[in-house]
Amino acid sequence: MMSDAPLLSVEDLTVTFGRRGQEPFRAVDGVSFQVRPGQTVGLVGESGCGKSVTSLAIMGLLPQRGNTVSGRVDFEGTNLLELSTDDMRDRRGRDIAMVFQDPLSSLNPVVPVGVQVTEVLERHRGMTRKAAMPVAADLLRRVGIPDPDRRIKDYPHQMSGGMRQRALIAIALACAPRLLIADEPTTALDVTIQAQILALLKELVEDTGTALIMITHDLGVVAGLCDEVNVLYGGRIVERGARHPLFRDPRHPYTNGLLGSIPRLDAVGERLTPIPGSVADNLPWDHACAFAPRCSQPIERCTQVTPVLEESFGRALRCHNPVEVPR
Repeated sequence: MMSDAPLLSVEDLTVTFGRRGQEPFRAVDGVSFQVRPGQTVGLVGESGCGKSVTSLAIMGLLPQRGNTVSGRVDFEGTNLLELSTDDMRDRRGRDIAMVFQDPLSSLNPVVPVGVQVTEVLERHRGMTRKAAMPVAADLLRRVGIPDPDRRIKDYPHQMSGGMRQRALIAIALACAPRLLIADEPTTALDVTIQAQILALLKELVEDTGTALIMITHDLGVVAGLCDEVNVLYGGRIVERGARHPLFRDPRHPYTNGLLGSIPRLDAVGERLTPIPGSVADNLPWDHACAFAPRCSQPIERCTQVTPVLEESFGRALRCHNPVEVPR
């Protein structure tokens, strides 16, 4: 059951990357959202919109050089951005855990999967390797890996993509974290395995009350999993709303374009409507709407005035000329 008090509160999070001799690049630009216990919140957008950088900033996993992070990331009243490296390392894996995008590169290729699960238990629960092994086997069983007592000795290359992703989820869940961040956890998997992983995440959230941040470009994933959706473009949130109202009545042209580019069973034979251009085709937020060059209904104001994120009736929108016709 969801609590009214937020577990995680992100306020005006900004991440700027800089290299000598080049203009600084703002990958995340004033992002704010909240996550409550037992709630699943989606961060949605194309690659390059700032979703993964947002999650890495929350976890304190950005490189220590070449970037500047500002704003607040409050987890149960503690600003994670002010914690020391050692204090954040104590929190990471115990209170907040993350399932990374590519399971093959995220797992150590020369260490058995079981040992990688027990490392978390040894670090945060003080268990011995011998005592942690049965717990690790039980975690692999919980996430649906068959014959875990044998598989616990396997190396990552001996597992399929779906099993590696399940192993990553087992590692993330080892210490029963209160917040789980899943960064594109189904990208490299076939459709059947995708459905199994999403069902597993949904079941875990319902059974344990863990809060979940789902990062994805696939609105189909959002449709079956998230309670609230944040649509990002150019490092800023352009629309926010509960899942059903947002799918029923998308207001921002970018959200409308994302929905219009998804194949639908009730529209067989109809042509999809892609969003023209790429995320590189944008304008600076400081004097315009970044999405204006790709927008299906731009007006003159879109290229001259920065739109403000306005909130009303549980929805938030950053647009000068919203979509008026419900889907």
